[in-house]
Amino acid sequence: MTPPNENRVSRRGFIGTSGATALAASTIAHPAIGAVKGANERVNVAIIGPGGRAQEHIRILRRIKEAGGNVEVIGVADVWDGNDKVGRGLYPSAKKIGLDANDKNAVTKDYRRLIDNKDVHVTLVATPDHWHAKQTIDALDAGKDVYCEKPMTHTIDEAKKVAETVKRTGRVMTVGVQSTADPRWKMANEMITSGKIGKVLQGQTSYYRNSDVGQWRYYQLTEDMNPKTVDWKMFLGTDFGLAPDQPFDRARYAQWRCYWDFGGGMYTDLFVHQLTHLIQAMGVRFPRRVVGAGGLYMEYDGRDVPDVATVVADYDEGCQVIISATMLNDVQLGEVIRGHTGTLRFPGNPSEGFTMAPQKVAGAAPAPPGANSGEGGEIFKPEQPREDTRALWEHFIECVRSKNQETMCPAELGYAAIATVNLGVDSYRNGKAYFLDPATGAITDKDPGWSKSWEAVSHARGNPKQVQGWKAGDTGSKLVPPAYQKLEGSWKDGQDPASNA
Repeated sequence: MTPPNENRVSRRGFIGTSGATALAASTIAHPAIGAVKGANERVNVAIIGPGGRAQEHIRILRRIKEAGGNVEVIGVADVWDGNDKVGRGLYPSAKKIGLDANDKNAVTKDYRRLIDNKDVHVTLVATPDHWHAKQTIDALDAGKDVYCEKPMTHTIDEAKKVAETVKRTGRVMTVGVQSTADPRWKMANEMITSGKIGKVLQGQTSYYRNSDVGQWRYYQLTEDMNPKTVDWKMFLGTDFGLAPDQPFDRARYAQWRCYWDFGGGMYTDLFVHQLTHLIQAMGVRFPRRVVGAGGLYMEYDGRDVPDVATVVADYDEGCQVIISATMLNDVQLGEVIRGHTGTLRFPGNPSEGFTMAPQKVAGAAPAPPGANSGEGGEIFKPEQPREDTRALWEHFIECVRSKNQETMCPAELGYAAIATVNLGVDSYRNGKAYFLDPATGAITDKDPGWSKSWEAVSHARGNPKQVQGWKAGDTGSKLVPPAYQKLEGSWKDGQDPASNA
């Protein structure tokens, strides 16, 4: 079949064919770098795409340097000259960093000059989504380590190629999902795999917000964004097969998240934030079956991407994830992980920790809907980092120095997250459910017997499947049939099966 993302320009031009006390210690482990040769040597960083998000990275890297972190930003690349009032773009960013604007090897509209610079150790990729894969792969192949903003890539095949390149080159990479610096998710995973909430069944998360101007229209357009100040051809990346050729448009340049050519709207920009840490906690990675829904129900402003969206992902481990959002109402669905014997609830403020509330599994009559809101339970509050982005950078820099590929959000996790949400995009756009083979990465829209496979396990009275890292045996994973269930069974030749019970 034609693979998903069929409406997008092919990337083949560049990717080729190729207990509470014990749990309190569950913080993100930092690499031991004391004995690593060159552990205190300076790490030189080049920033590709100093837009709004990258301004925070510039601030964080300055803070790390001021604290004695021995990190230096030595180059910046952007396709737009920039605007001092807006505070981003090439020359305002160079000025903020302290670079000489006349040094074309350090301040450039062609990121390849920075990739070719032997003095650069790390590249930060903070460009629009459709550029992430190419710039990341170029940097890895040039011997650089990479901090890539989320989502890791624009398409699934790009994500697979990035993960393969990380493995092939042995370089260090992290994806900038800030919430992976939150130790609650690792602590929750340890609780889950220890059987504290029984068989894991469902996780849910959301990203709701509201704006009168529309999602991402709050990125200001200025008159000095024009073909004279913006290298539009490079922004599109048409020569590299990244986006179709099209006339210059300020909105498509500055508010690119609203258009499929460059991003994936809420699916890729917001869902990735929530999904990444949720699957970390649950102990799953690649889904087997994904369905996406939603639509443009109010934001009729020329955008492509929906203003209401939901993705449902089912996993071979026997559990499900629900991710939902609208940009027109900010009442959250909430973050919850449901197990057979317990429920984990995560407040929006990380400093509030999370709760584990037991389930009452007893009686023949189920409770009516709404009787259990999941409130109460034991509270767990692991110590939070001062700033999540800074925690990501500090851990990443230590990984760079120690050559440790286990960053807070490695390529394999970034690949799993973008595969899930991108299948949701394709399901929404193409009106199909998609099935992914985690072992091969193959994708199809033909049902390979998903429902039948679960029915077969049930009919065989099989054992529940468990998430990665599970070490609790049958804890919270078995039903106790009532005595009268012995009366079930097919009658053969008029013989009551219960007569032999």
